[in-house]
Amino acid sequence: MKTMNDRQQYIESQISTAEQNRQEAEKLAQEHRDAMQSAKKEAAELLDNARRTGERQAADIIAAAEAEARRIKDQAVADINREKEQAIAELREQVGALSVQLAGKIIAQEIDSSKHKALLEEAVKEMGERV
Repeated sequence: MKTMNDRQQYIESQISTAEQNRQEAEKLAQEHRDAMQSAKKEAAELLDNARRTGERQAADIIAAAEAEARRIKDQAVADINREKEQAIAELREQVGALSVQLAGKIIAQEIDSSKHKALLEEAVKEMGERV
């Protein structure tokens, strides 16, 4: 009978140990699943942060490029306007010089109306060639 009791205690002990091992294995498996889930969540957050950072950097680069393009355009418009004003001033000087030259020719000659008309046409032609 003692052998039977010993045998029963041994079997119960083995069953208890097996149950403890099973519970420990389930606990470790759950910890492993939790760790994997946490790692996946962290990886997703890292990817999301990297994506948002990339989008912000792209937006910053685009904004800087647009600002530079506006600056270049504004500078070009200012240069064009300055050159236009300079060209107008030069044309005014040429017109003034031609007018003085024409007046001098008119005063220097005693002319009739046909000569006067021919002289004016010549002066206009000269102005057209210079402009």
